[in-house]
Amino acid sequence: LQKELLKYKQEARNLQGIKITSPQDALQQRLLQQDASVLQLKQELLRANMDKEELHNQNVDLQRKVEERNRLLAEYKKELCQKDRHLQQQQTKLDEMLRELSEASYQQVDLERELEHKEALLAHCMKREAEE
Repeated sequence: LQKELLKYKQEARNLQGIKITSPQDALQQRLLQQDASVLQLKQELLRANMDKEELHNQNVDLQRKVEERNRLLAEYKKELCQKDRHLQQQQTKLDEMLRELSEASYQQVDLERELEHKEALLAHCMKREAEE
């Protein structure tokens, strides 16, 4: 049974393409596999670090853009407040002018009535004088 087991083990090794003739060769083969695995892990770590650095740079760039947009937004808000104040002042002036215009219109109507009344009085006086 042991001979058969050794035979099958040897056959399996041959099928896998690994010819190990001594325990030292087996250790060397194992070290080569581990070195390859370590090299692959180092490459993956390097790629991950590069990706991390790229993401960090993108984050810094995005934060700079957000700060710039926030600064612009603050400036626009300030300008808008100034324009609102100016508009409010103009609205107040317009309201005052409309009130004055309304008063002037009332005064004009009163003066026109007074003029009509005086013209009527004058016409009446002229008529009376003409009659006398």
